[in-house]
Amino acid sequence: MLVLPEKTGSPNTSLAAVIGDPVSHSLSPRLHNAAFAALGLDWTYVACPVPKGHGAEAIEDMRTLGLKGLSVTMPLKAEAALAVDTLSDTAKKLGVINCVRVEGARLIGENTDGVGFLDSMKSQMGIEVDGLRVVILGAGGAARSIALTLAENGAIVGICNRTEALALELVETVGNASSVVDPKAIKGAELIVNATPLGMNANDPLPFDINLLEDGQRVIDLIYKPDKTALLQEAEIRGLETLNGLGMLLYQAGEQFRLWTGEEPPIKAMAESVGMGV
Repeated sequence: MLVLPEKTGSPNTSLAAVIGDPVSHSLSPRLHNAAFAALGLDWTYVACPVPKGHGAEAIEDMRTLGLKGLSVTMPLKAEAALAVDTLSDTAKKLGVINCVRVEGARLIGENTDGVGFLDSMKSQMGIEVDGLRVVILGAGGAARSIALTLAENGAIVGICNRTEALALELVETVGNASSVVDPKAIKGAELIVNATPLGMNANDPLPFDINLLEDGQRVIDLIYKPDKTALLQEAEIRGLETLNGLGMLLYQAGEQFRLWTGEEPPIKAMAESVGMGV
């Protein structure tokens, strides 16, 4: 059963939470509680560690405990998707969720990662998506969400992954103008997105040969700790515009806030809570 921290607020306070393992490092409580405070909403948001294999149980606990919103992170995104009552169209295609909203007595599984990436990219880099040539490195959960959203908005998406079978499966899911590519495709791309974990640790190798980068390209790394991975540092040395994953985290949280409360998210207050300017 979910172990909830002591609830603060009034007896009528609405409760939302993030589940996953680990969640002690999560910035989500800062983002959401800042949003609730900015709009004067009687909500509070907490982090609840839930180990792999207990995702379905946590969804039932959400129902039992009367939570009004739930964020889902690794390793529970696929488990939770099987336990909700209904999936949004996007979540159904992806087979994973990162958000649960309440609609009457039903729990609806959503995936806001792709929207969060798109909003971050447009807001922070001013990129127009239609016709954009993109190479995404990786084929995991984040890569899936991003690839689907970009392709649905007119981008030409190439998936480069160490395991080709996973890249092929993702291309089948995404459809539209998507294909499996090798690292050489980076040379012709306008945007390169690292959706692999390479870069989280100081001794990690670069996710691709840095000499494939060309003038005028943009590079996004979904990692935000460290705030500048070795990939982003190398790209900046070459004069390229870069972005880390903190913006995606911010804007996907904003979309969750909108789904739960029906209110427009106070992005500036949320960004300030994690030391980010918008």
